[in-house]
Order: sequence, then C-alpha cells, then structure tokens
Amino acid sequence: MTEVELIMPKMGESITEATILKWLKNEGEKVELDEAVLEIATDKVDSEVPSPFAGTLSKILYKVGDVIAVNKPIAIISTVTAAAKSAPPVSAPSVTPIQKTATAVQTAPAITVSQTATNGHSNGSRFYSPLVLNIARSEGISMSELEAIAGTGLENRVTKKDILNHIQEKKSGGGSGGFPSPMKPTEVEEPVSIPSVSVSGNVEIIEMDRMRKLIADHMVMSKRTSAHVTSFVEADVTNLVLWRERVKKDFEKRESEKITFTPLFIEAIVKAIKDFPLVNSSLNGTQIIRKKDINIGMAAALPSGNLIVPVIKNADTKNLIGITKEVNDLANRARKGQLKPTEIEGGTFTVTNVGTFGNLMGTPIINQPQVAIMATGAIKKKPVVLETPQGDVIAIRHMMFLSLSYDHRIVDGALGGSFLRKVADYLEQYDLNRAY
Repeated sequence: MTEVELIMPKMGESITEATILKWLKNEGEKVELDEAVLEIATDKVDSEVPSPFAGTLSKILYKVGDVIAVNKPIAIISTVTAAAKSAPPVSAPSVTPIQKTATAVQTAPAITVSQTATNGHSNGSRFYSPLVLNIARSEGISMSELEAIAGTGLENRVTKKDILNHIQEKKSGGGSGGFPSPMKPTEVEEPVSIPSVSVSGNVEIIEMDRMRKLIADHMVMSKRTSAHVTSFVEADVTNLVLWRERVKKDFEKRESEKITFTPLFIEAIVKAIKDFPLVNSSLNGTQIIRKKDINIGMAAALPSGNLIVPVIKNADTKNLIGITKEVNDLANRARKGQLKPTEIEGGTFTVTNVGTFGNLMGTPIINQPQVAIMATGAIKKKPVVLETPQGDVIAIRHMMFLSLSYDHRIVDGALGGSFLRKVADYLEQYDLNRAY
C-alpha cells in the first residue's frame, strides 16, 4: 500500500489559493482515476479536482470552508497500483470547470505575502485564515480593525484580497502637508454610511449568489480605483452591415460558423490599439505598464443573469476567421459553464456589446486592472445628412454609438477620444469588397 498526496491545483497564473466548497468523497471511499474528489472555488472559477490515482481516500487534510494555498497537499490517497508506487511527486492535476465567476473580471495586482502561520483563528463565529492573520500582524492591524473589514469570502470570511484592499485604501487615504503626492487623493475619504432598507410590506428578499457578490465587489473596487471618464462617438456602419449581410451565408457554409458583429468590432479595436498602444495598459502606483500582447476580453451575459469575461489571447495575431471561431467557442462554453480558468484571465482591453439588449449606448465600468473598456450600442437605421459633390442629401444609414470608459489617471481626453474615433473610422471605412 502506497500513500500519495492529492495537491491543491493552481487554477491560473494569478491564483495563489482556493477554498474547499465540498468533498465529493468521504474518508475510506474508493476513488477511480480522474474521478472528482472535491469542489474548490477561487475568485475566478469554481472547479472539480480529479484524482490522479486510483485507490482509497485514506485521509482528508482540510475541512469545507478552509482556504488552502496552491500546490499544498489536501488529502492522502492510498493506492497499490504500480504507477502510484513509482510516481514522482505530484504536481497540480488538471481540473474541470463547473462554474465561472466574473470578472468581468480580473483583480487588481496583488501584493505577494509569505505565509508563516500554521493555524487559523476564529473570533466568535468568524474564521480568519493564517494568511490573513499574518498580513494583519505584519501591517499592524488590530483584531478590532480586522473584525470591521467586510468579507467577500465564504460566510463573509475576510479573504486575502479583502485585507489587501483595506491596506491599500488606508495607505492611499493618508496625506501630508503642502501639495499631494502623485496619484494620491487630496483628502481622506469619509466612510460611506449605507442607509437602512425597509423590509416590511410586500417585498421579496433574494440573497446574492457567490458570483453576484464577486461582481458587486469588483465593480465597486473599480470605481474607487480609477478616475472614470466616458467618451462617445456615433458611427455610420452601413458598409459593415452590408458586407456582413452579403457574406454571412457563404461564411457559415464554408467555415461552419456564424459571423456576428462582435468579431468585426474586435478586429477594429485591435487595429486602433496598434495606433494608440497606451490604451492597452495597466497602472501600478506611478508606473504605467504598457502591454505588448493584445488580449481582448468580451463581456458575456450568462443564463443566470450574471456576467463573465472570456479573453481572446493575442487577438492581433488572428485573422477574422480565427477571431470569429474563438468568439463563438468562448461564448458557447461560457453559457454552458465550461470555461477554463486560463480563458478568463490576462485580458488587456474589454469590449461589451450593450446593443445585444437593444440599448443605444452605455457607460461601462473599467475591468481592473485594465484602463479602458468599450461599449457597442445597437445598430439602427436613421436618416442622415450626407455630403456629396452634388450637395447635401438625406439618406437612410445604419448608425450606432460607441462609448469608451477610460482611466483618466493615465488616459487623457485627447487619447481616449482619438482612440474611440479611430475605432469608428475603421468601422465606417469597411471595404465592401474584402474577402474574409
């Protein structure tokens, strides 16, 4: 009988820990090769962890609700197979996503903190992980201050992201005499008092699901982090509409894919990013991190009403057919809950199509840590004045609004407006005779 360790898998480049949601096997039960043993959750995705061995689950090392660092053993499996006897130390097994979470949504760059504590602490009914306690001690945060932090984890637990956001807010809120230091607010923000809500009368109380809580937290964090500004342009996309109408049947017959407007929008955005590369950036304090890769996130609504942002990696290296296939694949698997953790991270710019819901325009919230997000409105036929050599005429044209929300800390109005206008120009000047 050989005992081997089941390791907490790494669910993505930026993921350092995961929470155990549910054990699917009990101690003493048989486990088949690649059979799911437990469900775990990160701030990006919920997944099942399969067993890399066949054998018996001899020992469970952590209980439901515990937050475990990646690459740490979480269970012991007893096996008598030859493969297990000769197996080297096990790295993180592959995982099968079962549910996604927003975010829309990636998180702001996190501070790396080493974990030295071995036991968590429970104050009353609230549990604090060793990592959170270690950060609190190193930053001089008292237990009373820790208790006042709103937790977004399981059962309102304070996660690493919660305490790091709290520390960052404390540091950014401090000021000194004279002129404010760069990127610092000029005064400490007063705590916001949330008005009480009456629950009497004819009401229904609906508890937010885990994904909605994360979306809410991410959106509020983004508004508090970035100086949001939104610019608008109206674009004449008649040529774009006519070209798609002409080729869509042949495109579907030849490529076995439907071509929507989303790949066409993404193609124009990629071209405009090459013209204005600073839009494809992130901000780290006073450092601007300009991204060389162009990874376009596309916000997708889920059947549950929640939101997720799958990412088209290196979109600038793909032609229209490649972008179309990836857009359709990611959108279909997003609706079915089949996205992998790596497919919802690493975005450098996001586009959201509010026109899908019949909206003319929108003012989207920036998907941190990016600095800009574009919304595409509904395409409507409108009478428009056209200038011709023979004089002005009124014609029926296909028109749409584009809006760009951007972080005014590093994207000024001239840059944001010029970028948005350039996207509109690429859409308006669409070649009716182009081959796809």
